[in-house]
Amino acid sequence: MNQEKLMTVLLEPRVTEKSTMVGEAYNQYVFKVAKDATKPEIKKAVELMFDGAEVLSVQVTNVKGKTKMFARRPGQRVNWKKAYVKLKPGFDIDFMGA
Repeated sequence: MNQEKLMTVLLEPRVTEKSTMVGEAYNQYVFKVAKDATKPEIKKAVELMFDGAEVLSVQVTNVKGKTKMFARRPGQRVNWKKAYVKLKPGFDIDFMGA
């Protein structure tokens, strides 16, 4: 896999109450990833983007978009993919860059 493809796999970190609790309890981090991303691609992308982070496992879920009303008409938000990345013990990801 080339580095250009790996740089587009991770879209954003998901920082929510649930992801914070998961991170503290299981040393996992949650990312919004590209819809066509695979587990090996996500693993390599995390190790590339965050130097020194070694990934132990990756779990992926497809999140279905909510059905909402848009200007009196029913519509649906886009579907997206979420990845739970577990790091090996002793490794950490710092999103703030400090």
